[in-house]
Amino acid sequence: GAMGGDIAAWCAWHGFRVTLADMKPEALAQAIARAANLFAKIGHKRIDIRDALDRLTPDIDGKGVRSADLVIEAVPEILDLKRKVYAAIEPTMRPGAILATNTSSIPLEELRGSLQRPDRLVGLHFFNPVSRMQLVEVVSHDQASADTLARARAFLGRIDRLPAPVKSAPGFLVNRALTPYMLEAMVMLAEGTRRETIDAAAETFGMPMGPIELADQVGLDICLHVAETLKTSLQRPMPDLSQMLRDKVERGNLGRKSGNGFYVWKNDEPMKERDAPVPSTEMTDRLILPMLDMCVACLREGIVADEDTVDGAMIFATGFAPFRGGPMHYARSRGVEDVRCELERLAQRHGERFRPDPGWDQLK
Repeated sequence: GAMGGDIAAWCAWHGFRVTLADMKPEALAQAIARAANLFAKIGHKRIDIRDALDRLTPDIDGKGVRSADLVIEAVPEILDLKRKVYAAIEPTMRPGAILATNTSSIPLEELRGSLQRPDRLVGLHFFNPVSRMQLVEVVSHDQASADTLARARAFLGRIDRLPAPVKSAPGFLVNRALTPYMLEAMVMLAEGTRRETIDAAAETFGMPMGPIELADQVGLDICLHVAETLKTSLQRPMPDLSQMLRDKVERGNLGRKSGNGFYVWKNDEPMKERDAPVPSTEMTDRLILPMLDMCVACLREGIVADEDTVDGAMIFATGFAPFRGGPMHYARSRGVEDVRCELERLAQRHGERFRPDPGWDQLK
């Protein structure tokens, strides 16, 4: 897929020899073309661009797996498909090779079941666009070896990326925190609020883009899949999935990559109307506070070790208003009790999805 091609290109740019496998030759051709465009943008010397392209080899038969030290799987988020890929490649992998998955939401416990060597499975969750997003979630599980995790972190250092250690759980940290933010935006859209106003509510807070534009950027099909996965697997109230989102995915209006989603896209930019109403403070809280609440839940459940990891991950993976220091720093500076009380007030007005997590009591 596109994500796998972009990861491969980034690794090739940083000196690794990479083979890129896909069942469709046209997908490989598109990946090489995107890599050439990327190298032309970030490279200053023709020889560096040429050498990086030489290190990136299309591999329609997947034979490169046999000599690889690291195999990164980035196929669509379909559990059975990923298991089929593992069944095909694991017997040909070198004994010391690492198998990494770029899954954005599937717990590794569900992926490792068919593996002969689950100790060498690790999650390396890159974010889109790969060339700009500095953070990668390093996802562990209770059968992953310390050596596998250490080598995965070292690899990320070699490609100039920051590792955020997280434990395997639905959505890990970043997608789990982003999902209620984006779903609440869909609720507000269904209530009749203009998309530009919703985005402005987040941008005024300091987010680099609003949740509607972000959904278009990520891909509405991916947003829908992650939201369905988390809504099914998490034992907590969440907004209902937007019928508008489902309809757009069914029609193939997937956002930036299709040229049309919630916005029409031209030259990689969303076409926004300029006369949208100014957002209220409550609109901003409806978007931002559920994100904070989910971060607190992740801390309580031990998915992340500490508040600093949460703040760093959310800033570098999502662009969470850097001047606010990250979601946990913002909660502390605003006042933990103030945030908790505002969530209670929102729950009374808009429903149980805003009810604060028990973890807030541990932060006092």
